Amino acid sequence: MSMIEVSHLTKRYRERIAVDDLTFSVAQGEILGFLGPNGAGKTTTMRVLTGFLPASSGLVKVAGHDVFEEPLAVKRQIGYLPETPPLYPEMTVRGYLRFVATLRGVGRGQLAAELDRVCQATGTTHVMGRVIQNLSKGFRQRVGIAQALLGSPAVLILDEPTEGLDPIQRAEVRELIKGLAGQHTVILSTHILPEVVMTCEKVLILHQGRLVAFDTLAALGQAEGSAESLEETFLRLTRAA
Repeated sequence: MSMIEVSHLTKRYRERIAVDDLTFSVAQGEILGFLGPNGAGKTTTMRVLTGFLPASSGLVKVAGHDVFEEPLAVKRQIGYLPETPPLYPEMTVRGYLRFVATLRGVGRGQLAAELDRVCQATGTTHVMGRVIQNLSKGFRQRVGIAQALLGSPAVLILDEPTEGLDPIQRAEVRELIKGLAGQHTVILSTHILPEVVMTCEKVLILHQGRLVAFDTLAALGQAEGSAESLEETFLRLTRAA
């Protein structure tokens, strides 16, 4: 079953085409690596998927709901972590997560159990009482993932979730994301290619707004008839004019 379906998606900003006739699908429970150079159209695509931006043309469905016709139904299905986590630094972790859970429609009777669930999943239980601005960047990223998990959305869209983390923090967040496979459908956007190799099942590569590759890691590596690393494949496809 396809949890995300994108068909002939195009997004224009006047004369500039940010996303050009993009078509792909993501199966339920799959982790898709979403790659491309800066300016390739990744963030624009994710913003269209989450309903933050309208498309110029094309069809996008999430869990069977049309993003443009049923935006509220789609938002209920998606947990979104933008590159800069949407945190309120002056709040405690508990206060912030309670606030977001209330916005997501989590009932008062389920609130405590839901906060406990997402904090256990992200390893943030012991910092629940701390003020967010006093946390390390690694824990702020974990809190950002925790807010995306609230309400058990079917789809998670994570934009550079390990950006700026040290190697230990990066490995911890990577293992956290790997553990979400099967429970959630995940789109993971990152510039760190080894992270994709260790985390994702399939890869989509954008270049200048157009899809240049969409396949399993194994198939991409054999595309030219000889074994290629993901980095070699990425450079070959995105260096082309």
